[in-house]
Order: sequence, then structure tokens, then C-alpha cells
Amino acid sequence: MKIGTTKNSYFICFLLLLRHVSAKNIIGQGGNELEEEVKRSEFPDGFLFGTSTSAYQIEGAYIEDGRSLSNWDVYCRINGRIPNGGSGDIADDHYHRYLEDIDRMASLGVNAYRFSISWSRILPRGRFGAVNPAGIKFYNNIIDNLLLKGITPFVTIHHDDYPQEFEDRYGAWLSPLMQEEFVHFAETCFKSFGDRVKYWATINEPNLFAEMAYLKGVFPPSHCSPPFGKCSSGNSDVEPLLVVHNSILAHAKAVKLYRHQFQTEQGGMIGMVVSAYMYKPMTDDEADTKASTRALAFHVAWLLDPLVYGDYPIEMREYHGKKLPKFSSEEKRLIKNSTDFIGLNHYTTWFVKDCLHSNCTCVDTDVLCTHGENRAICGFLLITGQKDGASIGDPMGMPGVYVVPQGMEDIVDYVKKTYNNIPIYVTENGYASNENQGGGYDLDQDMKRIKYHKAYLASLARSIRNGADVRGYFIWSLMDNFEWRFGYTIKFGLYHVDPLTLDRSPKLSAQWYKNLLTNSSLNSIQAKGSI
Repeated sequence: MKIGTTKNSYFICFLLLLRHVSAKNIIGQGGNELEEEVKRSEFPDGFLFGTSTSAYQIEGAYIEDGRSLSNWDVYCRINGRIPNGGSGDIADDHYHRYLEDIDRMASLGVNAYRFSISWSRILPRGRFGAVNPAGIKFYNNIIDNLLLKGITPFVTIHHDDYPQEFEDRYGAWLSPLMQEEFVHFAETCFKSFGDRVKYWATINEPNLFAEMAYLKGVFPPSHCSPPFGKCSSGNSDVEPLLVVHNSILAHAKAVKLYRHQFQTEQGGMIGMVVSAYMYKPMTDDEADTKASTRALAFHVAWLLDPLVYGDYPIEMREYHGKKLPKFSSEEKRLIKNSTDFIGLNHYTTWFVKDCLHSNCTCVDTDVLCTHGENRAICGFLLITGQKDGASIGDPMGMPGVYVVPQGMEDIVDYVKKTYNNIPIYVTENGYASNENQGGGYDLDQDMKRIKYHKAYLASLARSIRNGADVRGYFIWSLMDNFEWRFGYTIKFGLYHVDPLTLDRSPKLSAQWYKNLLTNSSLNSIQAKGSI
């Protein structure tokens, strides 16, 4: 059902909400889990409840006020890369509408907002040029207005976009020179915003970025090699390892700078955000059980082991051999214990099958198929959401992503046990719907979004009761936005954004989140469209 944006239609939505959430609906793993209720009181005092966005995905204003072209600006101009020719040129026009967007956050009742800084807006030429005052002013305005509304800024320094000049000069993250570029960028942020920002995430999920940009070639700079794709350049077996290696060292150098020069005075925390899916053995066979452990090592511990223990997981060293870059003794000391918290971006869980002891062949119709399952870069693993013709959970609108609420508790438990219960922030969690760009939004899909968040928050609450030091949860996303290679065809937002006018209107999921955060019951909802 498509829902428009008038107050009358909002009242209709409200009545339908009562109808839907009054029943105990089925959701998730195989459709066998009853929907769970969750209350804010189940989370600790001081817990951060927020929403997440990133600069390129919402800001627009791509050549305004001194901003340079980014890697994504250039990539989106290549025909056929993004559905319907989409780009972040305008996106949600947050650059001009940030005040009204902050008002919306305040009306939701969130106490935190995670956003990122556009590298191209702050340092259009990186170390090769000057700081852009207009960029500094823009983010100062955002930070100051958030604080005026009682909303804590949670800032990601780098979230996938960087000046295209870095790519042209030295290959960006393939080069160690990018480490110094990032430290310069981070220092500029600490100096400009650190007196008010108490939560810093250095880099957003470099493990996923390396996979998308350098293994599959579906993010800029579009590097890959067979069997993963047919790119004009790249080496899928080696380049992802180099990119993550440089990202880890860049992070650690920025953390060292922050701790030595800023942290004592500014009193903030600094960490990294990892893409953290969960994995279940395809069968009870011992090989598949070991494969699920190996999947976590090759995807999650790939980043977190160096940041906590000072080196890559032994499984990666065993199977990659000399292809896996080595840290010097000095670098090991630098990277060890280089994170104050762990940011988890968690959306789904997959089945995993061992390919070490048997040759694996994936099905072309499976969107998770890479044809690289029998290679070290994939950990000799077949990852899928399908088993015996059934899905691991209800499919979402994004291909290959499923609703598996138990995965939240499982991934948090894994991180708690593996990394000494370092503080955790769930920096992204969201439900993807696939909708056309016509007026309004799909009510049925948004009801699934509500159920998703309720189930995943209930799972997170269980992990907290079991002792995990989880301190925050951010919904992806505040509003529908540019979803990278999917353009505007995939929606995660609590707010619908009209593709023509860019006007925002609350979905029922926004009302649900507000009710959770204000401890309102369904009976007290006022059908006013006030959020």
C-alpha cells in the first residue's frame, strides 16, 4: 500500500499502525520468531539512541562553497554505474536543509546523531591545499545546532568519499601516502570540532569498502579481476588486503595523534566502525562449524584483531601467506589497543559452507555468489542466505539481505568475548525496502521496518543483560537517501523524501521510534503528524 504525505493520510496510517502492532506478528529466522516488545528502560542510563547518515549520501551541494569533486562524484558520472543515473549531486539537499533535519531529530527524541564529514568539503585538495572555511562553518553549524537541541554529535571522519585528486595522484587507499592524508584530515577535524565532539569514528567499515571497491569493483575506483568481475584494472586477490592495511595504519596514526594532543583536554573517545555480519554453519558438519568461525576471522577480526591485539588473525596469515601485508614491530605497537570503542554496522546473518575440504560452486541466481569461494581472499567460504530452497530469514528489499534478529545478539556476544568487552556502539542497523520513486511510501514495507527494529533491539537488549558493554544504537537511516550502487531504489529511512520536492515526511517507523524513546504507549499516540 502506498501512503501519501498529507495529514489525512497520516491519520489513516495511524489507524493501520494500531491494527498491525496490536497483533503478535511473525518475523525473522524462518518465520519462527514471535515479535518481541522492547522498552527504552531495558537499556542502561546514558545509552545513546540515534540515527545515522553520511555526507555524500545526504548533503548534495557537490560543487558549492569550495567543495572539490570526490571519488563518488566522478564514479556516478560513468554511464550505467548507478540505477537511473543517480548521484549525490543533490541527494537530500541536507546542505541547505540541515536545520529542519535537526528539528526532526529533536522531535523524534533521539539523544545522538551519527554523521560524517565530507573530506572534499573540508580539505578540497587534502595536504596539497588549504582548509576550506565554508566547509568548517557548515559542520560547526550542524554541531552547534545539535547541541542546542540536546543531541550528541557522533562524528565519522571518513565514510567512503574522498577527493578524486588522491585517486589521480597516487591511487588513494592503495598507497601508504593515504595514511598521512587521513591523519592531516583527522587533525583538522580535531582542531576544528573536538571541543564539542566527544565521539569520533575514524573510518567507516574499511572491510566492506575494500570488498566493494577492490574485490567486486562496484564502488569507486572500480578495481577487480576475474572471477569477481571484469574491471579495466585491479587484482581482487591482493588489493583489498592493501586497502585495509593502509586503513588500519591510518586509523592508528590518527588515534595516536588524538590521544597525545587532544584527548586529555577534549575528553572524547575514538574508535573505528566495522561491517559486522553474523555467520551460521550451513550444516552440523565440523568443517562448516569451523568455516563459520573462519568467516568471522576473515571479515570482522580482519579489522578488529589488529586494533586490539596488534596483528591479523592467524587464520588469515595461514591462508593468505605472503599476500597478506605484514606489520613491522613498531607498527604492531602502534596499532595494538588503538581503539576506545568498537562500532558495529550490523544488518543481517548468512549461512556459510566450508570450501577447504570440498570444491564449492555457487548458484548464479544467488546474489551473494562471487565465484571466488575457492580462493583465499574469500576465506575458502561459500556465503549464502539460502539452504535447501529456504531463506535464512525474511528477505529485505536489498538483494541478499535477510531479517535474522538473533544475529544481533550473536555478533555482539562474539565481539564481547573476543575483544575483552570493549565498549560497543551499534553504529548502523536498518531495514531495506525496495520501492519505486513515486509519491508516498510503502506502508507494508515500513511495518516490516518497525518489526525489524523491535526484534533487533530486543536481541541487543538480551546481549546487554548478558553483560555486553553496549552503549548506543543508531538506526540507519534518518531519511531515505543515496544508497551507493543502488542509487535511490533502496530505502532505509524513517522519513520519506519526495524525489521531486525533497520534502521530508515521517513514516510510521518514525512515530514508532519516537514512542520508544519517549516511553509512549500506542494508546497515547496523537494522530497529528507532529514529527
